[in-house]
Amino acid sequence: MSVSIQALLRFMHMHNASDLHLVSASTPFIRILGDLRTIGAEKLSTDDMLDILRQTASPAQVEQFMASGDLDYAYEVPNMARYRINFYRENNGIAAAFREIPTAIKTLEELGMPRQLQELAMLPKGVVLVTGPTGSGKSTTLAALLNYANTVRRDHIITIEDPIEFLHSSRSCLINQREVGRDTRSFAAALRSALREDPDIILVGEMRDLETISLALEAAETGHLVFATLHTISASKTIDRIIEVFPAGEQQQIRTSLAESIQAVISQTLFKRRDGTGRIPALEILLATPAIRNLIRENKTFQIQSILQTNHSLGMRTLDDDIERLLAASLIEPAAALVHAQNKQRISEAIKKHHGV
Repeated sequence: MSVSIQALLRFMHMHNASDLHLVSASTPFIRILGDLRTIGAEKLSTDDMLDILRQTASPAQVEQFMASGDLDYAYEVPNMARYRINFYRENNGIAAAFREIPTAIKTLEELGMPRQLQELAMLPKGVVLVTGPTGSGKSTTLAALLNYANTVRRDHIITIEDPIEFLHSSRSCLINQREVGRDTRSFAAALRSALREDPDIILVGEMRDLETISLALEAAETGHLVFATLHTISASKTIDRIIEVFPAGEQQQIRTSLAESIQAVISQTLFKRRDGTGRIPALEILLATPAIRNLIRENKTFQIQSILQTNHSLGMRTLDDDIERLLAASLIEPAAALVHAQNKQRISEAIKKHHGV
């Protein structure tokens, strides 16, 4: 059987799916509003998967996959969308995940984000982190922030991604986008080089390891605005994760460095809209006030939640604050709210209050 990846991607696009999953010895699956569903009846063979790989990847990338068993890259269908692709070997043979990346970059307002987040794109320096589990929309939020900066600032922006997802064209800013594996060896190598390339804003697709985190903090301390992502589920856990990457003997120094350079942490979770029209984010927002910086410096991150709860007037909020706001507006299902709640008793009471259940 000859499989047309173009046809599968068009089907995925027509049904507003976020992801396409292909696996040897299985029928294809697509993810719509967070749920996986199978499409078609024909099972794919390992030869089909290799054919799809060759349809979308360069010969050098195919060779890399055959040698390593893993491959990340991007693929574009003209006039439709770009795709972030991961091919990997697994028990039944070969599998692949395709994530659709829209060609149009949505604004923060279109994404349902508070307008105040625009201010983060105007900061002169520091670190802004967007965190959350896989599929929570981190890249989309960062693209919106970067697009806003590109519209209103007059600066040099460098992105370091693996692979490049949203394509930005220079508007008021000059934008250079670098892809790990194609344009540079690693995030760390590109960050080290970026410091000599006169950037004002640096986007790091993911802070994966000690060296990348260390260089990102150094860039922020030397007068650059750094945007980055982490796979963490709350503001306090984000701070802890960064510090715990370092050896015990260096952690106090990193606490001090992070306390000085952090500007904001946006932790997000995506919910299905109750009316079935799409998805909506619930956010936890930490803004680096003197009190927050002091808690980081003194290793009291367990107190961060109480600062978020008592500083709504500054724009801070906990995830449960935002979940309750979405419940009160009847935008999300009570059952989903309870699954993602940090304080389940609080959200149970909110469900009774707003929905009588």
